[in-house]
Amino acid sequence: MSNQTDRNFDSIAAKFQRNIYQTSKGQLRQAVLLRDLATSSDLQQPVKILDVGAGQGQLALTLAAQGHQVTLADISAEMLQLARQTAHKAGLEQQLQFAHCSLQQLVEQGCQVPVVLCHAMLEWLADPEQAIAQLYQLIQPGGLLSLMFFNLDAKRFGNVLYGNFDYVAQGFTGSKTVPLSPQNPLRPDDVLRWCQQAGFELEVKTGVRCFHDYLREPAMQQSHYQQLLALELEYNQTEPYASLGKYMHFILRVRQGL
Repeated sequence: MSNQTDRNFDSIAAKFQRNIYQTSKGQLRQAVLLRDLATSSDLQQPVKILDVGAGQGQLALTLAAQGHQVTLADISAEMLQLARQTAHKAGLEQQLQFAHCSLQQLVEQGCQVPVVLCHAMLEWLADPEQAIAQLYQLIQPGGLLSLMFFNLDAKRFGNVLYGNFDYVAQGFTGSKTVPLSPQNPLRPDDVLRWCQQAGFELEVKTGVRCFHDYLREPAMQQSHYQQLLALELEYNQTEPYASLGKYMHFILRVRQGL
């Protein structure tokens, strides 16, 4: 296990809202995740969903508006408060529950639901492999896990394109830490192996932001957003583009008979 500790975003919740969720990065991520989830038969009818590391709940609130019962769990009280405020404004309070607790606490409570979401959380944890085994315990037999994580291979590729050769050679150390940038990106092959060892089968692999982050002119990310989104949705489940996504989205099924 590394010396890293699980990250709590209480001190920068508002900055996350401005710099991630309200930008083309957040908009594109939301659109891709919703497209992927919409194709699953598990979400064609209202179902109980647990969103682990839900943050401000953008995706959870959209799923609640579709009729699902969603529990938002996070260790950041500030993130959850922002989610509560948005839910109140949208009139979705009856569809949502809020749990200020950790993944380990959820496991200890014996919680199990048909569908679990865990998006952009693994890369902030001290022991992501253990977290996957814990997520498995939260899902009913035959249930579904939607898992999105920061892609180490894409981080390396992008930094080489930007000419950050020393940073890559030093293993992404020696540079000033950016508060909103995950410091523990993960290799997709490692994550898939951990998932399979825990008892999951991979159903869908999607790259998130396969083109967006590599534009030579970043201003085009917003000015040409609709064109970018169309290209992402067309190609982000096709290689080699899928593996270039800054984030990787896996939809995984709990294997039956384990």
